[in-house]
Amino acid sequence: MRESLHESGLALKDQSAVKRPSRYEVFLLNDNYTTMEFVVSILITIFNKAQDEAVKIMYDVHKNGKGAAGVFPREIAEMKVHLVHKIARQNGHPLRADMKKE
Repeated sequence: MRESLHESGLALKDQSAVKRPSRYEVFLLNDNYTTMEFVVSILITIFNKAQDEAVKIMYDVHKNGKGAAGVFPREIAEMKVHLVHKIARQNGHPLRADMKKE
């Protein structure tokens, strides 16, 4: 906390608090063309998931239409969505990712 000097000569503590940045959940979206193996590899490489967790999320994508890949500050979430799209296109897959504010 920062202290400031009031006109009376008393030191006052600055009551402004640092606000935590908004967080965004990133989802992978199901399609009928991207292989399950590719989705797992994306979850491991871009989202740093362990094999078992990546497989579980992949099945969420497959069964429920989407699966949560992680929660991040906005800029990181945007970067991860962009990377999913870029790497998927480079490999001939239509895999999509989206993000939603928590």
